[in-house]
Amino acid sequence: MSGHVFHPGHEELHGVTVVVEGAEGMTWVGRYHERNDRGVQMHDVALYEPASATLPLSAWIERLMKFGIRVDAKHLVIPNESAIRIVRLTEYAQST
Repeated sequence: MSGHVFHPGHEELHGVTVVVEGAEGMTWVGRYHERNDRGVQMHDVALYEPASATLPLSAWIERLMKFGIRVDAKHLVIPNESAIRIVRLTEYAQST
């Protein structure tokens, strides 16, 4: 439901599983907490590093959608300059 904020006083994406596309192909998937001057704060995050990946990004996302997120970092702050685009996981999966 667009425009619905689960926790009043927070951003619309608060608590939603999102994909953060980063500089140089880095991609993070996890629960969005907030974006502030420190960066994008997330919880229960899976990390995709193209240099060490065994699957293409689209297959990795598909696997996360099927089996759930394998947490690489319990809490993570992605610097603002590294977070290029943020989109809901369900919307991202539909676009790939």
